[in-house]
Amino acid sequence: MAPNPDYNNLAAFHAKLARSRRILAVCGAGLSASSGLATFRGAGGLWRNYEAMALATPEAFEKDPGLVWMFYAYRRHMALQAKPNAGHYALAELAKRNPEFLCLSQNVDHLHVRANHPSTQLKLLHGSLFTLKCSSPTCDYTEPENFASPLCPALAPAAVEAPTSPTEIHPLLDTTHPLPQIPPSSLPHCPQCKQQETASLLRPGVVWFGEPLDSDTLASIDAWIAREHVDMVLVVGTSSLVWPAAGFAEQARRVGTSVVHVNLDAEEVGNVRRLGREDFAFAGDAAEVLGRLLGPVVGRWDGGWGGV
Repeated sequence: MAPNPDYNNLAAFHAKLARSRRILAVCGAGLSASSGLATFRGAGGLWRNYEAMALATPEAFEKDPGLVWMFYAYRRHMALQAKPNAGHYALAELAKRNPEFLCLSQNVDHLHVRANHPSTQLKLLHGSLFTLKCSSPTCDYTEPENFASPLCPALAPAAVEAPTSPTEIHPLLDTTHPLPQIPPSSLPHCPQCKQQETASLLRPGVVWFGEPLDSDTLASIDAWIAREHVDMVLVVGTSSLVWPAAGFAEQARRVGTSVVHVNLDAEEVGNVRRLGREDFAFAGDAAEVLGRLLGPVVGRWDGGWGGV
């Protein structure tokens, strides 16, 4: 099937948006890039000299919990310094105006929440940097919304303010200086396990590579998609080839459903060829593009959508 000849026509998209009631969004790291947060994907996805994705595994935490915690302490601190962008606020405003809108986010930076996105219309697929949980599989301790930075004295190097000059490097990222070796005894431990002889370490409350997504969350998403026809799926800041984004988009697709891709490379030839007859693709910064796309529903962005 040939792609929609008006795949990047804003007026055609707005006409479809006006007819759409049930809308699903699947958001990835590209949405938060405009807030200054690294995506840690692709060839440049290094943290110091480490492949960042290799630090996001249970095996890495077991091998060197100090290194993994320093990586996540840095990410926590950077996320605390960042602010939600116009894209976050546009999605939050859409949720407030449309009770049949559901946003699924792969981001762990808490920016959707800080943009006042209604919690009942937001599913954080990969958890949150600001949730702590016990690393023991037999302990159910969870601590949400812990915004301490640093979490403990040993992680203080991660909480150093970033230099204001673009020519300077954050001290923690200067690979000419070795990272401190942090023993497990100096890391956060589970308070629920403290009566045991050896308390388990706390870990970031995120889904690592090799771990399943929360089954209750997946069941609730499946039920939402199956309940009634989904008119539109917004795939924002993530590739349509990356799971679970691709899976949710295809799961929701029915006759007449439009899948709308908002990404830096959305209009590249190879991506356009994969579009369906009802689909759209808009290339650019998701924070800027979403405002134009959703403007007829949420109004013009002027910093007033409940922003901070």
